[in-house]
Amino acid sequence: MLFPETYPAALALTVLTMLCWGSWANTLKLCPGYRFQLFYWDYVAGMIAGAVFWGLTAGSMGHAGTPFLADLKQAGAGPIIYAIVGGAIFNVANLLLVAAIDVAGLAVAFPVGIGLALVIGAVSNYVLKPVGNPLLLFGGVALVVVAIVLDAAAYRGREATTKATTGRGIFISLACGVLMGCFYPFVARALNGSPGMAAPGPYAVTMYFMIGVLVSAVPANWLLMKKPLDGKEPVDGAGYWRAPLGWHLAGALGGCIWCTGGLANFLASGAHLVGPAVSYSIGQGATMVSACWGVFVWHEFAGAPRRAKISLVLMFIFFLAGLGAVALAPLY
Repeated sequence: MLFPETYPAALALTVLTMLCWGSWANTLKLCPGYRFQLFYWDYVAGMIAGAVFWGLTAGSMGHAGTPFLADLKQAGAGPIIYAIVGGAIFNVANLLLVAAIDVAGLAVAFPVGIGLALVIGAVSNYVLKPVGNPLLLFGGVALVVVAIVLDAAAYRGREATTKATTGRGIFISLACGVLMGCFYPFVARALNGSPGMAAPGPYAVTMYFMIGVLVSAVPANWLLMKKPLDGKEPVDGAGYWRAPLGWHLAGALGGCIWCTGGLANFLASGAHLVGPAVSYSIGQGATMVSACWGVFVWHEFAGAPRRAKISLVLMFIFFLAGLGAVALAPLY
């Protein structure tokens, strides 16, 4: 399998993660009027397809580790369970994040959900595998959290009228943040293996992770179709079959993009110098990438008040400073 053998290569993969995780949601914009719950079925299918594609190509090339199919067979039960559980936890967190945005708006969902996830994920992953200078790592994480809060402030300032911050919205955001911050240690455990059991490589772990996503998506997304947390009408499943082919392809593309970023992150996490804490922390900078799409491509801040634009400038400054600190942490 192809595997990063130098720190610059591993760091480049974490940046690729950030770009993919911050970009996949653009595919939803290609499906105006399509309820997210219906989009999500194609999204999950795309994730599975992406894991298979990368496993049979990059995961079966080169001389490092075990080829993809053989790796799937030789993996121990412990690592497989860890990867599947990690995928299931991520899937529920991802669904809650979207529901939190609908209920409480970006100004609450992102700083509470993603900010909490970043802190929990960085701390738990560092405890599991302490790689990198803790002062630079956690100082950089703190700067990125400030950037996420400024991002939310910019969106709040953009809106003429903001959604009310209900207790339900805050609760959903907190639940999302806890789950989003907890899924990655399971992935790290899967990559490290269990005593007496073979540790699967990143490509096999990605495949088992996506199986966990699929298994949990069936009951979780079906429940959200019947009882949406945003207070809207239940989703009619027949709408999935009435959707244009382009919408299904867009959903699958979104899943492939997330899977590519996830695999890149798992590869970087397994590199000796990077470790899961740094890999996860940089990957969660995806929020800033998403903001860049909104600002420079979708022009979401055209005509926004000056206060919102100032928040955006400060957001990018804090984000770049935090990202730089996290990137330097493994070197000092």
